[in-house]
Amino acid sequence: MSDPAHDVLLTASHLTKRFGGLAAVNDVSLELTRNTIHAVIGPNGAGKSTLTNLLAGDLPPSSGSVTLAGRDVTGWSPERISRQGLGRSYQKTNIFLPFTVWDNVRLAAQSRQPRAARWLSRAEGFTDTNEQASRAIELAGLQARRDTVAGTISHGEQRQLEIAMALATAPRVLLLDEPLAGMGVAEAERMVELLQRIKPDHAMLLVEHDMDAVFALADRLTVMVNGQVIANGTPAEIRSNAGVQAAYLGEEAH
Repeated sequence: MSDPAHDVLLTASHLTKRFGGLAAVNDVSLELTRNTIHAVIGPNGAGKSTLTNLLAGDLPPSSGSVTLAGRDVTGWSPERISRQGLGRSYQKTNIFLPFTVWDNVRLAAQSRQPRAARWLSRAEGFTDTNEQASRAIELAGLQARRDTVAGTISHGEQRQLEIAMALATAPRVLLLDEPLAGMGVAEAERMVELLQRIKPDHAMLLVEHDMDAVFALADRLTVMVNGQVIANGTPAEIRSNAGVQAAYLGEEAH
């Protein structure tokens, strides 16, 4: 019998994306399971962000397929894939800077409601939406910033806010593209704690250059170079893989 705590929630099968003669992603397969952080690492230009965009529907694959929560979502729009249970963050923070933290998260939660288009309804009337937004803010550790304008909080808190907005949409799968980029040590530590806190209820894909964070967080790793997977495995297996050390990790593996 399958273990519900480790259900496979997203499967990519033989994904390829070509831009002219260039294969930015070439025959990549992976599985994301609940209660697991799967990191994708590799040098710049390896195809990591392209892979994330393929999984989220921002790019259509040239070949291959994506299955989310048991449904083939290949070729679906990003909005439709998101409603199927996928949330993501981007390399560049994607929030409404003039709005408060609360309004950012509430709008994200409201996007999942059947009456989301009823803009003239009073926000206070969306009880379920408000409760969902409050839970997301608490999970992200932003209770003290709830009524603060998003453009005035720190870079690290803005990254936390982006994850809170993703959580407010009740995703089963989270794609996180360099969530620690540009952070100082204290901010990075808070982000690592946040990702560990939300891990039990989600399947997570992490694209990140901070190798200390990757090896602290990841249960499994996929290493990409020039659009291709050169290794899959546990952190210990990746650290000891001579091919990975030569192609990417180098001294960072020790």
